[in-house]
Amino acid sequence: MKAIIKTNKGDMTFDLYEEIAPKTVENFTTHAKNGYYDGLIFHRVIKDFMIQGGDPTGTGTGGESIWGKSFEDEFSIDARNYYGALSMANSGPNTNGSQFFIVQAKEVPDSLLSQMEGLKDRGYPQEVIDTYKEVGGTPWLDFHHTVFGRITDGSDVLDDIASTRTGMADKPVYDVVIETIEIED
Repeated sequence: MKAIIKTNKGDMTFDLYEEIAPKTVENFTTHAKNGYYDGLIFHRVIKDFMIQGGDPTGTGTGGESIWGKSFEDEFSIDARNYYGALSMANSGPNTNGSQFFIVQAKEVPDSLLSQMEGLKDRGYPQEVIDTYKEVGGTPWLDFHHTVFGRITDGSDVLDDIASTRTGMADKPVYDVVIETIEIED
């Protein structure tokens, strides 16, 4: 399954992980098909970190799941916060609603990579370390935010949005609008 997030700065396409995070994908795709995200803004943009949207209030404090209440996290060893990851924003464990973010960090700090390398003897996967070295991301968010997809096309749009000038609370000075999100089965 794919999601195409169409914005006023261009389109981004994502593969969705319905087998890894079925409830999260159901929530996101149902909201998308119902038009919930249409016209919303990316309300928080931090270059070399992430862009966040999915809040109908545009403040970072609103939004709800399709069930009208928070739902549980769906973590997997196979879904990491690599560059381009589509992840759920939350305010703590099992507090998922409608907000999501897209990882835009192209590099992992050397100090963090060294810490990860030091964990190899305790079972930290070399493959994960190598992928973070290669593509970047935010490994400190793993197992804190449900990863439910990853970008396959439109990285240039992601980087352009991340470069948007921001003001108070990392909110873009000029709205970056989610025009619609199309779901392809």
